[in-house]
Order: sequence, then C-alpha cells, then structure tokens
Amino acid sequence: IFKIKGVKSVLFAFLAFCAVEATAFSWTSSFLVLGKGFSVDMAAKYASLFYLGMTVSRLITGFFADRAGDKKMIRFGYTVATIGFLMMILSFNNTFICLAGIFIAGFGNGPIYPAIIHSTPVNFGKENSQAVVGVQMAFAYTGSSFMPPVFGIIANHIDISLFPIFLLMFLLLGASLIENLSRIKK
Repeated sequence: IFKIKGVKSVLFAFLAFCAVEATAFSWTSSFLVLGKGFSVDMAAKYASLFYLGMTVSRLITGFFADRAGDKKMIRFGYTVATIGFLMMILSFNNTFICLAGIFIAGFGNGPIYPAIIHSTPVNFGKENSQAVVGVQMAFAYTGSSFMPPVFGIIANHIDISLFPIFLLMFLLLGASLIENLSRIKK
C-alpha cells in the first residue's frame, strides 16, 4: 500500500493528528497547573473542555458531514483547531481566552479523525481501503503513544508553556499533509 499515490501523506497526517489529540488529552491539566497557575482541581475540571469540544463538534458536524463532504470537514476542523491553539498561545494571563481556546481546539479536532477515515475509499479505492485504514490505525497509535512522552521531555527540560505551540505545530503538519494528499489526488 505504500506505493499507492498519497498514502504516505495520509499516514503521517494521521500520526500528526493523533499526536495532537493524545498530547492534549495527556497534558492539558498539567499545562493549566504549571503554565497558567490553576489549582489541580480546577485544571482537571477545565481540561475536560477539550473533550467536551470534540464531543459537541462530532455531534453537530455529523449532521452536516454528508452535505459538506470530507475535505470541507477536515479543512473546517483544522481551521477551527488552529484558532483554538492560537487563542491558547496568545491568551497570556487571560483565563477565559485560554479556556475558550481549549474548547475551540477540541471542537476543531472533532471532525478530522472521522472524515479522514471516511474519505479513505474515495482517496484510495474501495479495494485498498481496508488495508489503508489498518495502516492508518498503526500510524495513529504511533502518534498517540510516542508524542505525549516527547512533549513531557520538552516540558521537563524546556518549558510547559510550549504546550499549545507543540500542538499547533503538529496540527499544521497534519493539515499540510492532508492538503498535499488533495493535490496528489486531483
């Protein structure tokens, strides 16, 4: 399957996307405590805003997915998540903007995973889709497994305030790889 045009782009996009999601799940509370001065209890409560954003997004975008199409859903997701991460980066000491950014980033992440999976038969053919999805899952687990600890090393040795920058970097990497796939598949 690695010889199929565009597969490498989607695989690494999936790795990058799942790196964002898993790192956000693992480190949002710590970022709020160590980077923003929240109490442990409040950070645990507010970290769930990312999950809430994803859940609300998947519920809402599910109603529009067929009409909008996978490419538009993916682009929408990447755009909204980028705005959320930028809000976190630029929030400085504004708690509301930071928390809104967490929710918005989660909301943006919501449609990306399902739309990438759903677009696989269109991008690579029904005959290849099962194999491609299987390898996508392997890349997803790689991103989910290895990138949160990588951020932990960065947080420990440099600064936890790099958290939203780290997430944005991987988000933009995934977006550029998906756009590369779109160019290849034209």
